[in-house]
Amino acid sequence: MTYKATKEDIFKETEGMLQMQLYVVFTTPTPDGQHLIDEVTPAHLSHQVRIEREGILVAAGPFWTEDEKSHMGDGMFILRASSMAEARRICDSDPMHSSGARSYTIRPWCMNEGGLTLRVFFSSQRVQIA
Repeated sequence: MTYKATKEDIFKETEGMLQMQLYVVFTTPTPDGQHLIDEVTPAHLSHQVRIEREGILVAAGPFWTEDEKSHMGDGMFILRASSMAEARRICDSDPMHSSGARSYTIRPWCMNEGGLTLRVFFSSQRVQIA
C-alpha cells in the first residue's frame, strides 16, 4: 500500500511551520531542441535574472552527474506562484521552453523546514550566503 495524505493532513501535522507553497520545476533538453540550447542560453539567463529580481524565482541551477564533474542537461528551479496555472505561464515564458529547446514538469511543493544563513559585512558592503 502506498502512503497518501491529504494537503489538509500535512498542514495539520506541520502546524506552526512555514507551510510556504512553492513550485519545483524539473527541466530537461528535448531531443529535437538540443541544437537550440547554446543559442537560447543568453535569453534564458536574462529571463531567470528578471524573474529573480521580481521575487518569483527562489533558486535555480543545473544538476551535476554523480561524480560532480559534468552537466548532462537536466536542471531545476523553484518558483513563487499563486497557482499551478501561473507556474506554467512562468515556465512557458522561459525562452528555453518557448523555443522547444527544453521541456519541463512542475511539482507543487510545501516548504516547511530548512534555513538560510546570511551575513552582512558593513565595512566591505559584502553579503555572504552560507
